[in-house]
Amino acid sequence: MRTPIYDFLEKYAASGVARFHMPGHKGRGRLGAERYDITEITGADNLYLADGIIEESENNATRLFGTAHTFYSTEGSTLAIKAMLKLATGKNKRILAARAVHKSFVYAAALLDLDVEFIYGNDTCHYADSRISPDAVFAALREHTPAAVYITSPDYLGNISDVEKIAELCHQFGTLLLVDNAHGAYLNFLNPSRHPIALGADMCCDSAHKTLPALTGAAYLHISKMAPKDLVYAARGAMSLFASTSPSYLTMASLDLCNAYIEDSYSDRLKKTVSELFRVKRALGDAGISFLDTEPLKLVLPLSQFNLTLSDFYDHLSKCNIEPEMIDSEYAVFMVSPENTARELDRLSSSILSIPLNNGEKRDTPVGVIRPKRRVSIREAVFSESERVAVADAVGRICAAPTVACPPAVPIVISGEEIDGQAASLFSHYGLQYVEVLR
Repeated sequence: MRTPIYDFLEKYAASGVARFHMPGHKGRGRLGAERYDITEITGADNLYLADGIIEESENNATRLFGTAHTFYSTEGSTLAIKAMLKLATGKNKRILAARAVHKSFVYAAALLDLDVEFIYGNDTCHYADSRISPDAVFAALREHTPAAVYITSPDYLGNISDVEKIAELCHQFGTLLLVDNAHGAYLNFLNPSRHPIALGADMCCDSAHKTLPALTGAAYLHISKMAPKDLVYAARGAMSLFASTSPSYLTMASLDLCNAYIEDSYSDRLKKTVSELFRVKRALGDAGISFLDTEPLKLVLPLSQFNLTLSDFYDHLSKCNIEPEMIDSEYAVFMVSPENTARELDRLSSSILSIPLNNGEKRDTPVGVIRPKRRVSIREAVFSESERVAVADAVGRICAAPTVACPPAVPIVISGEEIDGQAASLFSHYGLQYVEVLR
């Protein structure tokens, strides 16, 4: 496969040309990557008016993912989410969304002044659990007439919703299905594919950098062959509305090279990695250690089963030279890819197996999903004057900007909602001491 963006950068870096253009490092610097870091010079194409090497590279990705078109984002799934919502909404601003959304959805809703109705799953689950049932979607579709339904699958904990059934329901009601698939770019290369586009979604975003060998910020906006044709034509304009006019060529080159990586037996390497992680999970299960039933490249451990405090658990991993994706009061999340070695997986397994279990002792955990009252619109809350107050003083106040740690960047209370006592308890439980509220 040709890698047109990388090939252009390689040729330009070797040309010895005097760079009287941006960036200011002129191709020289201590990182070593500066020689490939350029702007929209002659022949380099333009991401939001692509008709050259970028378009050719995106066409390669389009073929690999089986879409009507796959667009590159150098600003992560955050940009793709904003573009999806812009493309899906016009006069109809109503969006049905599974509750556990990333904060980028909240900011997109504020910018676009969307009318969001949340669909709730299991109220006793973790606040980042975004699973939603087809029955809940059906009930919401019967009550509302949305421009689109928006779900997150997989979510941060690796939970997957029934995308195929939800897509069927959306299309029966004549509406679009949008999927935040930031954690699932690799799902298309399982056999069979479990990618949202293959399962019927109209649009979805993938953060390539989360599970594929691409630089941070590398992402895709996918539009299905079954989606309305005008979505493809309008997509670059929707992305440029929110994007920087200086997209990173280093990030685009990493997406370009990722195409060749995927084509070169990636599915086989992925299958092997999934098998190796399954071996780790089986060893843990045999030792009485439980884990969530997640998408194939995640290991998520409930911490209540271990006889260690949260800080001691993290210290133990550090001593084993292991850095997890996230640890909070409930779960430890480990993300795996084919770039992890078998030796690293063995180290992960042995480190977990060496932690003492708590012999059945139960720990109280808070209800993770609440249903706050909406007091003002998301847009009004985000753009109004606000102040930072202690959590104890926030009860009865209206949430302004979402107060949330990243990861997982999922708000406990959404902008415009009232903070009640239960919400304040959750804030405190997850270590949040201050929140932004309306004045």
